[in-house]
Amino acid sequence: MTDTTDTKASAGPARFQDPSLPLDERVELLLAQMTLEEKAGLFFQTMIIIDENGRLTEPNFGAPSTQEFIVGKHMTHFNVFGTPATARHMAEWHNKLQSLAASTRLGIPVTLSTDPRHSFTENPGTAMMAGVFSEWPEPLGLAAIGDENLVEQFGDIARQEYTAVGLRVALHPQIDLTTEPRWSRQIGTFGEDAELTGRLAAAYIRGFQGPQLGPGSVATMTKHFPGGGPQRDGEDPHFAYGREQEYPGGRFDYHLKPFEAAFDAGTSQIMPYYGMPVGTEYEEVGFGFNKSVITGLLRERYGFDGIVCTDWGLLSDSDIMGDQFPARAWGVEHLTVRERMVKVLEAGVDQFGGEYIPELLVDVVRSGEVTEERIDESAWRLLREKFVLGLFDDPCVDPGKAEAVVGSSAFRAAGQAAQRAAITVLTNTGNVPTLPLTKGIKVYVEGIDRIEASRYGNVVDTPEHADVAILRLQAPFENRGTAFENYFHAGSLEFPAGQVQRVLEIAAVVPTVVDVFLERPAILTPFINEVAAAVVNFGAGDDALLDVLFGEAQPLGSLPMDLPSSTAAVEASRPDVPFDTVDPLFRFGHGLRYS
Repeated sequence: MTDTTDTKASAGPARFQDPSLPLDERVELLLAQMTLEEKAGLFFQTMIIIDENGRLTEPNFGAPSTQEFIVGKHMTHFNVFGTPATARHMAEWHNKLQSLAASTRLGIPVTLSTDPRHSFTENPGTAMMAGVFSEWPEPLGLAAIGDENLVEQFGDIARQEYTAVGLRVALHPQIDLTTEPRWSRQIGTFGEDAELTGRLAAAYIRGFQGPQLGPGSVATMTKHFPGGGPQRDGEDPHFAYGREQEYPGGRFDYHLKPFEAAFDAGTSQIMPYYGMPVGTEYEEVGFGFNKSVITGLLRERYGFDGIVCTDWGLLSDSDIMGDQFPARAWGVEHLTVRERMVKVLEAGVDQFGGEYIPELLVDVVRSGEVTEERIDESAWRLLREKFVLGLFDDPCVDPGKAEAVVGSSAFRAAGQAAQRAAITVLTNTGNVPTLPLTKGIKVYVEGIDRIEASRYGNVVDTPEHADVAILRLQAPFENRGTAFENYFHAGSLEFPAGQVQRVLEIAAVVPTVVDVFLERPAILTPFINEVAAAVVNFGAGDDALLDVLFGEAQPLGSLPMDLPSSTAAVEASRPDVPFDTVDPLFRFGHGLRYS
């Protein structure tokens, strides 16, 4: 294949660089100068790694070097993987990246995106640990607080931290509705209720983007259209066994409601999910391949003219952590990579997530399978956002400012206050309620740092010597066959028998407070009536939890979903219908207060 990169080098001066020209004219001027190879590079967004020493990376994990990505493949969109040692480190790396991009023929700047990186999730497939950024509860915790102003404040703080280090696209918010209790992706959502999710989604987008998208904004890629919650048996479509979304309750439109709020708020981008709808009016193929959903529903019914980017890895098989996984080409597994690419473009999508094969797209256009006019349509959207974000005018960042802004004391304090506020008290028994606890009492702890606990009480070695026991638990999940699968906490919501027995044994000896990290709706029935108090958190440090348990802060959280009472109730519920488990142990909105 011949690379025609230089064939338009004499197309005239780079007038698109002139900031006094109307924005759309600048886009047209640039597009007219681009070769097909340069246009094709825009269509691919994949992971890029920050070298620990701040260098632009050489080939790793089977991927090309940064030089090859930008100069060889003409790519200018990347999803940053990993947590930097310092904000300065990340800012300096970003500037090196922009310098390399500026050295290319047209000097098209790089747009960096990121998965969420402000909370506690440890799943490299969905989110990054907070690291140097301020640390907040997960989105499900923001939903437990339910305050639109707080969510907008979070978005604004995250926007300031992102832009300080050069991150300009948020691969979030995730506004799927958690109508299937077993689904593993719930911690990144705003819960089960469409109205609450819609309000908070709009506030989140306002915080990141501002009143309108511009040079100070972070563009939001709202996901996963048209709603990724109704998974068959709660399995996730990252994996072949979770590819189907089903709607036995006929509630497909219920899952669209949060997206309507996101459109009204002006979200700049949309990501469709991997899943394929079954038993609906829509084609039974993954949403990224689905013309009836992307063009018919998103583009035509809702009039969305922003960027649509697929979720990661729809075209090519991949090696993840040493295991082989097929492309998430659900419903079109029989097609070749080339044929899948054409189907995605025909569906109305602008960009391929997690792929880096622009040379194939060039060949597809040259062979006549896709027209260059179709390529120009998406290229125009992708270029226009770079101009809107101000990347052509001022692509670099100030490392000193990054150091001052990212993880500042004020931002960290706001995040810690939100961690405390999201804690939700489910039960609080006794003639005099167990909570809040009295400082200085004898405390037995499991799952809590003993040094941290010693700031609140006298930590003892056995339950028998304690006035109270505090146990921190993780919501249960099943182990699966590969390392990557095990980052997705899926399967049964029941605690293992041995863990239940341990809680019951301690509760029989001393008043016991149980705290559960509620990333999914755990079944608490086996011990809920035996413990003195039960609370749940959605991402909180030990200090935040203990502040609430000892009354230094008030619990303000309310459940953003129902908590089922049994596995049988979960299995009998319809995955697309909200609040559909019979006799839930606790209902949406439940949360006790101290006064």
